[in-house]
Amino acid sequence: MLAMNTERITVMLKIQQWVRTRPRFTALLVFLYWAKCMLAYTVDFSLGVDNPYDAFILALNPLATTLLLFSLSYFIPRPKIAYWVLFGLYVANTLLLYSNIIYYRQFTDFLTLSTILNASKVSAGLGSSTLKLMTIHDVFYWLDIIILLLLLLRKAIPMNPKRYPSVNAWACLSGAVVLFAVNLTLADTSRPQLLTRTFDRNYIVRYLGINAFMVYDAARSAQNNQIRSQADGTDLTNVLAYTRKHYAAPDPQYFGVAKNKNVIIIHLESFEQFLINYKVDGKEVTPFLNSLYKSSDTLSFDNFYHQVGLGRTSDAENMLENSVYGISDGSVFTSLGSDNVFQSAPAILQQSAGYTSGVFHGNVGSFWNRDSVYKNLGYQYFFDSRYFDTSADNSMGYGLKDKLLFAESTKYLEQMQQPFYVKYITVTNHFPFMITNTDSTFPKGNTGDSLVDNYFRTANYLDQSIKEFFDYLKKSGLYDNSLVMIYGDHYGLSNSNNLSLAKMLGRDPSHWTAFDNAQMQRVPFMLHMPGLKGGLQPQYGGEIDVLPTLLHLLGVNTKQYVQFGTDLLSPQHDQTVIFRNNNFVTPNYTFVGGKGADSSVYDNHTGLPVTNPTDAQKENFNNLQTQVDNTLSLSDSLNSKNLLRFYTPANFTPVDPKQYDYRALWTKLQATEKMLGKKSTSLYSKNGDRTTTGLYQTDAPELQENNDAINNVPADQLKKEKEISQSDKEKVSKSSSANP
Repeated sequence: MLAMNTERITVMLKIQQWVRTRPRFTALLVFLYWAKCMLAYTVDFSLGVDNPYDAFILALNPLATTLLLFSLSYFIPRPKIAYWVLFGLYVANTLLLYSNIIYYRQFTDFLTLSTILNASKVSAGLGSSTLKLMTIHDVFYWLDIIILLLLLLRKAIPMNPKRYPSVNAWACLSGAVVLFAVNLTLADTSRPQLLTRTFDRNYIVRYLGINAFMVYDAARSAQNNQIRSQADGTDLTNVLAYTRKHYAAPDPQYFGVAKNKNVIIIHLESFEQFLINYKVDGKEVTPFLNSLYKSSDTLSFDNFYHQVGLGRTSDAENMLENSVYGISDGSVFTSLGSDNVFQSAPAILQQSAGYTSGVFHGNVGSFWNRDSVYKNLGYQYFFDSRYFDTSADNSMGYGLKDKLLFAESTKYLEQMQQPFYVKYITVTNHFPFMITNTDSTFPKGNTGDSLVDNYFRTANYLDQSIKEFFDYLKKSGLYDNSLVMIYGDHYGLSNSNNLSLAKMLGRDPSHWTAFDNAQMQRVPFMLHMPGLKGGLQPQYGGEIDVLPTLLHLLGVNTKQYVQFGTDLLSPQHDQTVIFRNNNFVTPNYTFVGGKGADSSVYDNHTGLPVTNPTDAQKENFNNLQTQVDNTLSLSDSLNSKNLLRFYTPANFTPVDPKQYDYRALWTKLQATEKMLGKKSTSLYSKNGDRTTTGLYQTDAPELQENNDAINNVPADQLKKEKEISQSDKEKVSKSSSANP
């Protein structure tokens, strides 16, 4: 016993001796915080690190910001106070980390500055369930603090009275800045445009850490707040003047033909127009989509372009839901979407025609900040990865495989009140286009470029997924009462990959031009409904034009809304297609390469550059460019200054995002059914309170082995819903009655 006590005393003396100086105590705290971050990164957060390079960055990222923060204590001249400030910073840093851990366990997302400042929102989000979110290993986040505090109070860790000159503090600070610069450089190598093209907060934390994310979020919020604070209603005058003058009245033969019909939107991830009717080894890549494209019940557009910028998929969603362009330096969803006011399709249709709205997406809700933005858009339901079986075999890099998404969604879709407006976001056809032989036996391309060769296989898998879903729609009866809208969100293959693709298109890569790259920005757009007067539509248009087109088909006139697009079916439709980089396309010309001397104009009919334009052509080109620049400038002003807060159309109420809660949607669906009783219009109710999920047939091997996935809500999701407090359930029920 005496020997054990002697050994303990020896160890304590060694520790005491080692931490006798403040730099060593600082190093100890840095190490302990780093260890906590590693625990959180590997156990509590799902950051998706899948290679040694990213793992190294992950291990590096806590060090720079922690050292930067702790170096502030060295600017305090009095040693004793400096020690306690250093310890206080360590405790505060741990508190920030742990708060994010608790929040992440509930919402699979990280705390933002606005969330922290809005204490009521945080407490409403966590509430009494906080204790249930704690786990046994959480003791390791706090045990060292208790031990260190006791050691400091008992002077087992001595507070060295040595004073350090300010040059030491600046040296420590400078070293931390250099280390952070190295961290940022490594991160940008792995994830280019990390800070400008932020599509998921997970990436900022993965590459730069919690502290850096908080600083980044605070800086972005401050910038946005400054711009908005300087704005007033007069800033909207030019925007309203433009949109009212630009408005295109609906074509009478199409206006209202889909009134009160369900709207089902299918988002074709990274899907380009050239895939339609294309064959590999004599086999159609997308036989089902081809049949829809040619159907007399389909309005098909063959000169339809994506118009996304850095926001990629989120830009496409933003334009389709709002008819407003994305921003030039990132994504509206991630930069502005949590706070901006919108006049979006879900809210417009709910208020004007009683539509229920929802999104089905097999990825985490935080991706592109959707779990926050969708509430501002007025979406009542958002079924993200929590509501599906996303086990390893079922998922790919960006979420649940498409066949499983469509199949497993039916248990939710059948209980949504009709008419509904729903969107399916597919992911299997996403870069890098990886798919197993079990999922697809479709032949690869033969270019030697793996991205290009695999692109056809994932597109074929997506096509099969949609066919299975359409078969279900027909068997269940939804097909006859629905308008299905199908669109490609953006290009799949980059300009560099197009050189490899050229061979399969029968083109000589050495003759491939900027005009050809521009042509590859065309994506499918189809509107399909039984009895719709369809046909191939040659008019030029883009994603900005979708919302007014759709609303007019549903019988909602868009004149009073702020929309930058025009109805594709209107005789007054503006066929100038504007790209986010200020390039544009008209029915006769394609403008690429930027402004001024670097720009090039191609003749669409010949594909050749206009080398010697006439004076009249030059004037026309300059006028068009001025119009394009002005349009984008007005859209940017609307977004950055949040100008829609100053304008409310007649019979429209701005969306209150607090009405929406995506945590207990199965409970909400059932509560709504029960509340409405015989007035329920869901497919489930119309079918005599019998499920239609058995009508879904799929060849997905994952569901062949486990058909219960189609019928059953994931057990962990049901568990979470049961853990919601009674008061939260009452809120959900009230929300259901207010927004059935």
